[in-house]
Amino acid sequence: MSLEFEALRKPKITLAKTAGFCFGVDRAVKTVEDLLQKGTRVCTLGPLIHNPGFIEQLRRRGVCVVETPDDAPAGYTLVVRTHGVPRQVSALIAEKQIPCCDVTCPFVKKIHAIVERQSAAGDVILIAGDEHHPEVVGIRSYAKTPSYVFSDARELEQIRQKNDFPPQTAFTMVSQTTFDEKEFKKCKKNAESLYTNLKIFDTICNATALRQKEAVALAAENDMMVVIGGRNSSNTQKLYKLCGGITRSYLIEDVSDLSEINFEGVSTIGATAGASTPEGKIKEVVNTMSEILETIGTTAEAEGQAQVVADPEEMSFEQALEESLSSMSNDQKVVGTVMHIAPNEIQVDIGRKQTGYIPLDEYSADPTADPAAELKVGDELNLIIMKTNDVEGTIMLSKRRYDAIKYWDAIVEAHNEGRILEGTVVEVISKGLIVFVNGVRVFVPASLSTVPRDGRLEDMLNKTVKFVIIDIDRRRRRAVGSIREANRGLRREAREQFWAQAEEGQYYTGTVKSLTDYGAFVEIAPGVDGMIHRTELSWKRIKHPSDVVNVGDVVDVYIKGLDTEKKKISLGYKKLEDNPWEILRRDYPVGSVITVKVVRMTTFGAFAEIFPKMEGLIHVSQIAHERIEKPQDVLSIGDEVQVKITDIDFDKKRISLSMKALLPPPERKPAEPKEEKDNGPAVFSIDDLIAQANAAEAAEAAETAPAEEAPAEEAAPVEEAAPAEEAAPVEESAPAEEAAPAEEAAPAEEAPAEEAPAEEKE
Repeated sequence: MSLEFEALRKPKITLAKTAGFCFGVDRAVKTVEDLLQKGTRVCTLGPLIHNPGFIEQLRRRGVCVVETPDDAPAGYTLVVRTHGVPRQVSALIAEKQIPCCDVTCPFVKKIHAIVERQSAAGDVILIAGDEHHPEVVGIRSYAKTPSYVFSDARELEQIRQKNDFPPQTAFTMVSQTTFDEKEFKKCKKNAESLYTNLKIFDTICNATALRQKEAVALAAENDMMVVIGGRNSSNTQKLYKLCGGITRSYLIEDVSDLSEINFEGVSTIGATAGASTPEGKIKEVVNTMSEILETIGTTAEAEGQAQVVADPEEMSFEQALEESLSSMSNDQKVVGTVMHIAPNEIQVDIGRKQTGYIPLDEYSADPTADPAAELKVGDELNLIIMKTNDVEGTIMLSKRRYDAIKYWDAIVEAHNEGRILEGTVVEVISKGLIVFVNGVRVFVPASLSTVPRDGRLEDMLNKTVKFVIIDIDRRRRRAVGSIREANRGLRREAREQFWAQAEEGQYYTGTVKSLTDYGAFVEIAPGVDGMIHRTELSWKRIKHPSDVVNVGDVVDVYIKGLDTEKKKISLGYKKLEDNPWEILRRDYPVGSVITVKVVRMTTFGAFAEIFPKMEGLIHVSQIAHERIEKPQDVLSIGDEVQVKITDIDFDKKRISLSMKALLPPPERKPAEPKEEKDNGPAVFSIDDLIAQANAAEAAEAAETAPAEEAPAEEAAPVEEAAPAEEAAPVEESAPAEEAAPAEEAAPAEEAPAEEAPAEEKE
């Protein structure tokens, strides 16, 4: 149902029908609510939704956020959020049997199934979306073939240009559920001309498409659009971008952002919200906006200027002041001398025959003011004559109203200059606070007081606060202030001062404000955050910044890098003297004998801890003098052994340790005489016997043949002779009849003729 909120005269606020949780998010939130009501302890794998305020509410109810399944505390049920998780994460949860409740959006699971099926068929996957969004990361994990992500039609074309796809390549195109429908249509048209063998699945969530259409329609019908949701929410950002292209639009994460909106000249306001925005947050923003409009007011017919509508609880003072000002003449301003201070009034002499008195409630707008402590007899006060009673011979006077007139101009000037004022909270009313400054009461709406919605305004009573005037009503002499905006201004000033003097190498003490997978954000000055990259948090490898620091920790850091254009700061946290390699260089030189603890085993050796964060390798060959197959034959994890540091490679970050170097050399045993072994009777195969018989027959034939009858041409040619190094010189050679048979001579190619001595060639 469309909700409409209207101030006294306008503007009208129209809330979109589709604003707020989509089906998937609503299902996830209700699941967590049900688990909590049953007493189940819950942790979510990443933030359940992209809304910091809602996540903080869950945290206060005991729901913690973990980055990996391994981080899930014992006894907790792990909730997988609507974006889904990569396939390997689901497998890990199942493998470790972690209690889990999967609330992945059905539309997202449908995309997983499409990508898995089409990639199994060999299709290359094209995904329209944000490459780093958890939903897209999960989708890509189901692709068994290469996958590519693009955010618009131009990037889709670049994928084709940068990759040499074979002509027969098949493609499947899907989209992130919250992708811009209008942009996806452009991408589809472009893809059809670029990829001939292409299948397109329109996987944009129906609720997302409907929400975007309604937002565009509202933006076209209203003077202003307010988009409510988290700044890190993909669908909220898309709504803001769509509306901003049509009319003046604002992205509101919480009610504090309303102070940045200028409602001047606005008669109609449209409001919508992202799919991760709770209904309570939407109502809070809309109702607060309505309160501001009731307080400031907007008169469309009267020059489009905002006016302040007085709070009913304070109208009596304003009306009385207005009446006194409208009828007051110059002779009504008088100077009185304090004559007596009573518990209920102050008697003064104004130089007339009537007795002048100031009622206690007309002394000051500050209810904490104490005339007995602040005044003494003889003090002079600037006063206004309120009422003359000639019958009783008295004149009622007011110091409070004179002060209001006197300091009003200062309030107007502070408003025009945007100057920050300082005052005391003197009263708490139903819709906010009354801050007293220089005799003027300034109304601060609850939404601009920095007090959380579920906080107590009473806690601000009597506190000194800084604020700025955001609107004034000159006719009624009323002012509206914002403590929240003043804080922003102070932070801006602090940022400007910081950047004016910031240099690399400067040290700061800061507070950890938030953690991400890649680092910790630290506030080092009001409104100035820097990031310690995960690799800068520790000299050893860590899984997550929370392994070293937590939100709220006070840490000492130094500026490692500055980007003055983008206003980004890289912070250093590690100290050189804490570098384990520097400690090793200083305290553990090569040759040192130390006691170490075995912490890991491999097939080639054992890794031992020298000191925390530093390990060395005892190679399997350096464990003992005798040969061992694997380190587990001698060592066990947890063993403490003495070793010698034999080598340190600081470039490759390797340390070699040796147990063997500390062991005495083994005793050498005298050589034992070799015994002749009786191998028993020789065993021959049939082939061996046949070969021996043939050789004997050939030898016998050679002996019986007369040497002179042997034809010259039967002599073994020179090229068939044995190699030169094996042949005896010609003059010492055996008689021709004793020469080896030709078939047993070495082949000619094994003994080249040119290598034979000259006498062999004759």
